Amino acid sequence: MAPESSGRTGPEFDLLIKNLRVVRPHGNVVHEADVAIRDERFALVAPGIDPARARVVEDGRGLLAFPGVVDAHMHSGIYSPLAEDAVTESKAAAVGGVTSSLNYFRTGQYYLNKGGPYRKFFPEVLAISKNRFHVDYGFHLAPMDRTHIGEIPMLIEKFGVASFKIFMFYGSHGLHGASDSQREFLMIGEDDRYDVAHFEFVMRGIQAAREALPDKASQVSLSLHCETAEIMTAYTKLVQKDRRYAAPGMGLAAYSASRPAHSEGLAVFTAAYLANETALPNINLLHLSSRKALEAAMAMSEVFPHIDFKREVTIGHLMLDVTSAAAEFAKVNPPIRPREDVEFLWQALLAGEVDWVVSDHACCRQELKVPRRYFGNVWMAKSGFGGSEYLLPALVSEGTKRGLGFPEMARLTSWNPARRYGLNRKGDIAPGYDADLALVDPAHTWVIRAGDSPSTQGYTPFEGLELSASVRATYLRGTKIHQDGRVLGKPRGRYLHRPTA
Repeated sequence: MAPESSGRTGPEFDLLIKNLRVVRPHGNVVHEADVAIRDERFALVAPGIDPARARVVEDGRGLLAFPGVVDAHMHSGIYSPLAEDAVTESKAAAVGGVTSSLNYFRTGQYYLNKGGPYRKFFPEVLAISKNRFHVDYGFHLAPMDRTHIGEIPMLIEKFGVASFKIFMFYGSHGLHGASDSQREFLMIGEDDRYDVAHFEFVMRGIQAAREALPDKASQVSLSLHCETAEIMTAYTKLVQKDRRYAAPGMGLAAYSASRPAHSEGLAVFTAAYLANETALPNINLLHLSSRKALEAAMAMSEVFPHIDFKREVTIGHLMLDVTSAAAEFAKVNPPIRPREDVEFLWQALLAGEVDWVVSDHACCRQELKVPRRYFGNVWMAKSGFGGSEYLLPALVSEGTKRGLGFPEMARLTSWNPARRYGLNRKGDIAPGYDADLALVDPAHTWVIRAGDSPSTQGYTPFEGLELSASVRATYLRGTKIHQDGRVLGKPRGRYLHRPTA
């Protein structure tokens, strides 16, 4: 019996999962233990917990128990209505062991296809999202104009948005390639410009908000998509005229060359200098895809040691290269890179120079991604693809081959992003934390097939890849939401008002 002060009668735990190998993000050891859950949180993690203490007892069958994945970079509602994506793409996330989904969102074309202040726009986003996500969810927002910069303190205090984003190439380059209609695309006013000066003012606005809200400041941050528009526009013209890239199967190599790695590196330098100029210490460098970008990010950490730069890579950039048979279906920004860049990302990850791994999930259905009449034409394909369901199993599969330890995987997929983005009850398997779990079989070989995913995308650039690990079950706050590829029950995800308690 629980103590009388708890007000409970009967068994003290709601659920007991026995016979697990618990992976915690601290240290380097996996522990054999049972996990007890009460009131949606972990209550006890220890070996030999008496089954009589729990209402429900399950056998973990010796599976690895990872903290639920915090997929800190997703794009729900970018190519399909948010009301649809929230359901189907969170199902896909749950199948992959994801329990927290942080989605980038903005005004302008795509998403809700409207501009205006966030005080009107964001409540609509929240209303659409409610009762649709199968996992807990939150949003990063992009300040696109001066009005949005002024709204930053309100967004933090009232709506719990603790992270913001700059798309550094939107000023004169489109989402999918060169563009001359940026003001129409961004839906900003005639007096607004989306340029380096705007990026500086966004940083100043976030830092001013941090200074005004000192109790939240440590978990308020700015993320940057680091590519340089002018270089990409010029190189796109050069590559499109270069006959070497016209041969069949060269689409991904051409797209990589059109958005060269030094475009990433230069944008990192610009972002870092502005962060120093504006005294904004919490900077996240998103989806670094190349050796030059990652080396630039590490160099800036040495030049400006007082800036806390976090470095992110995606599972797509770790698993795919320009020779992928997926061709234009693997088009993404920044691009899939040559194998030497992929190997450098892995070296950096193994050396502890990467802070977290994400999916950058952006479901783009086949008929939108590459209309049939444009098959084989990378320039006419849309950018982005889904893959949240493969994040953890692919990292476990490939990481194990390369000597990456399970606790480090937990740091990369749960603990580190949770700490940065203000999810203070997420990221660990310990008393008091939300009872989010991903049960992983590290010795189950299977082949990725798009048809097995609940995503509506209909294809995947990972098609045919053989993985040696699979997520067998996912628990969100103590309730099983996925078992062996099947999503269970109705959506029960909650909005994550950050920083959480």
